[in-house]
Amino acid sequence: MMLISVQALRALAAWVVVGHHFIQLFFNFEVDTPVAYLFADKGGIGVDVFFVISGLVIFLATADKALTPWRFLLMRLARIVPAYWFYTLLLALLVVALPSMIPEIQLEPSHILMSMLFIPAENPGGYGVYPLLDVGWSLNFEMLFYALFAVALLVRGSYRLWVMALLLYLVCYIVAPALDFADGFYRNDMVFEFLMGIVIGMLYRRGLCRAPAWLPLLGIAGALAAIWHGADVPRALEWGVPSAVLVISCVTLEPYFKGARFLKALGDCSYSVYLLHVLVLCAGRWVVQRTGMDPYVILPFCLLVTAFGAFLSYEWLEKGTYRRLKHWLGLDGPTVLSRQKY
Repeated sequence: MMLISVQALRALAAWVVVGHHFIQLFFNFEVDTPVAYLFADKGGIGVDVFFVISGLVIFLATADKALTPWRFLLMRLARIVPAYWFYTLLLALLVVALPSMIPEIQLEPSHILMSMLFIPAENPGGYGVYPLLDVGWSLNFEMLFYALFAVALLVRGSYRLWVMALLLYLVCYIVAPALDFADGFYRNDMVFEFLMGIVIGMLYRRGLCRAPAWLPLLGIAGALAAIWHGADVPRALEWGVPSAVLVISCVTLEPYFKGARFLKALGDCSYSVYLLHVLVLCAGRWVVQRTGMDPYVILPFCLLVTAFGAFLSYEWLEKGTYRRLKHWLGLDGPTVLSRQKY
């Protein structure tokens, strides 16, 4: 069962990323107000929160099930891929139909293919290792995490954290650099934020995420203060640790979120918000460039379109395709037992 507190935090993280990209697309991060600066400088932390939540959710979703690695991967692909492919292809169509809307994007068939296969590659636009739908860079890390977690499913649950830590280190810091793959894309300490989520999942299953409300609230305040002040340390420490504190604090506050259906709905739509919002913001920027309208006037319209579009996307695209793919792939039946190695 999904924790509503985590769903609420996931939704907040998604909308923080929306704010971050609004400042980027409309102002190129050149802002002079405290709120705008906050989104410009700190908005990227939404992805760190996503990574911690991903580790937590995947651990909890598999802890009571004996899944084969193949079944696990098929279920994750059925859940993640259809919406990502849809918005990637929609973006490509928009670039062909209205190239002036997103002039920084250049289409190359090989890059589109690698984007859809979650293979990191240099963007033809020349701004780094990004897929066509640039927010998909985080999904490249997610897919690596899923692949390695599938391997970890072959061992007893109590050993999975250590197996994942070893695999992440080997792949990201030994194998990928040795192969000179994707300009060091995977050599990023953010990958260890997934492990933080697994640790939180382990603590939750052992009943250790319980405390008086003042303690997690204090944790949230401390995490926000650490994010605001920042530090000259690796990202996994600067933003990953505060993100983990936010997640475990919300998990501890779960009893206060019972029955909050609206917050659950916001969390349900967060993946579509994440995928859709850049297209909406680019369309808004295009309107501003042609009309001279104040970007802050069009912002509410962009937010409403994103929210409504994400709701429809979740209901019709995400849920619909996931249900059909599960049936088509034969994933609706009883969980397949895997051979555990001890």
